[in-house]
Parts: sequence; C-alpha cells; structure tokens
Amino acid sequence: MTLDRAVFVFAGIVILAGLALAWLVSPWWMLLPAFAGLNMIQAAFTGFCPAAMVFKALGVKPGPAFP
Repeated sequence: MTLDRAVFVFAGIVILAGLALAWLVSPWWMLLPAFAGLNMIQAAFTGFCPAAMVFKALGVKPGPAFP
C-alpha cells in the first residue's frame, strides 16, 4: 500500500466514524468529518498532510501525491 492510499483509507475511516458517532452519540461529532474534509482540501492546495507525515514515519512507501 502506498502513502496516498493509506491517507485516503484513513480519511475514509475518520469520516465514517464521525458520521456513525453523530448518529449514535451526538450531532457534535459531525465536526470530525468536517475537519477531515477541510484537511483534505488544504492538503490538495498546499501538499501538507499531517497523516501523510505519520504514515511516512511508520515506513509506508511514498506515492505520487505525497512523495
């Protein structure tokens, strides 16, 4: 798995977890997927992604989006 795919999988998990928690616990959990979406938008423009940095430190091989 490349770094790009790992970031996409992580973002998907965060979004789905936030939606499930909002449905089951409190609507305030909708802030979690909102944060994930905003982070993905800023990463598209700046190339800076904290999740990519963590996965890179864990030894995931780079991909085309996050070298």
